[in-house]
Amino acid sequence: MTDATVRGVVVGGTGGVWQVRTEGGQTVDAALRGRLKKSNSGKRADGSLRRDTITAAAETLKLAVGDDVQLERGERDDAWAIAEILPRRSRLARRAPGGGQGERVVAANVDQVVVMFAAAKPEPHPRMLDRFLVIAEGNRLAARIVINKVDLASEQETRDRFHVYETIGYPVHFTAVKAGLGLDGMRAALGGRRSVLTGPSGVGKSSLLNAIFPGAKLRVGAISESVNKGRHTTVGAVMLPLPDGEDGYVIDTPGLREVGLWALPAGELDRCFPEMRTPREQCRFGDCRHVSEPDCGVRDAVSSGAIAAERYDSYLRLLEELESER
Repeated sequence: MTDATVRGVVVGGTGGVWQVRTEGGQTVDAALRGRLKKSNSGKRADGSLRRDTITAAAETLKLAVGDDVQLERGERDDAWAIAEILPRRSRLARRAPGGGQGERVVAANVDQVVVMFAAAKPEPHPRMLDRFLVIAEGNRLAARIVINKVDLASEQETRDRFHVYETIGYPVHFTAVKAGLGLDGMRAALGGRRSVLTGPSGVGKSSLLNAIFPGAKLRVGAISESVNKGRHTTVGAVMLPLPDGEDGYVIDTPGLREVGLWALPAGELDRCFPEMRTPREQCRFGDCRHVSEPDCGVRDAVSSGAIAAERYDSYLRLLEELESER
């Protein structure tokens, strides 16, 4: 590494200009160097590209918030270019919206996914929550759940409603941003990690970040009273460093109205439901779909109450979705 080369992490970007936070704590604007997309550094002696180079080349075109990069100075002292995208250790990806083919990398190098719903306004939909959790599991990422606006609903009913997720093993946080409830626990859960904060629009994601990060001034939209659906207020993913010099980042993502299960084989769906992993080993058939097959360990667990009926219903709906796309 030369004096003109600096390591950093992508914290945002629009229009081909990316904001990169350097190891020294400075945030600079940088452009993706053109030659990076056409690099031949991964060629074998016979001129063919290594498999890992092909993958890297494809991902280079999808530079994402959270990517660790090497910066080089341009001709001007204040100009920077992204010269290298360092290998990713993880990523959170979803299907491109609008029914398009391909994936969209929401964030790279993620330690955990924090899925946020509201106890009311908008009304929470557990099946949508299950979808978010499956996407986290499918990306091999740890997940935790935040139920915000508990001051707008019965606290006990809300806790009972989401208790099933605690029994599965997911950490569940109950917060009320306006009342200042649960913020210390959330701050501790985010410390030392790179966390993606996701969930439907209107549940208070930006409000939570504004409460934890004074001065962030993320735009917060009001709930539409006519349709009771949150309006989109965050334009693109933004990565915020934790305050007071604490290690870690939070990635705030736009409200995701369309969340698809990208590239997840139907036969792998049961592994994305943690409570099914042990019962599935008791199935007579190794390729059991857990629908109507005889001697199915998963359906036996549903019958005994070891697997919640509503979670099994989510599994069946997602399985039908995945199988219809083959």
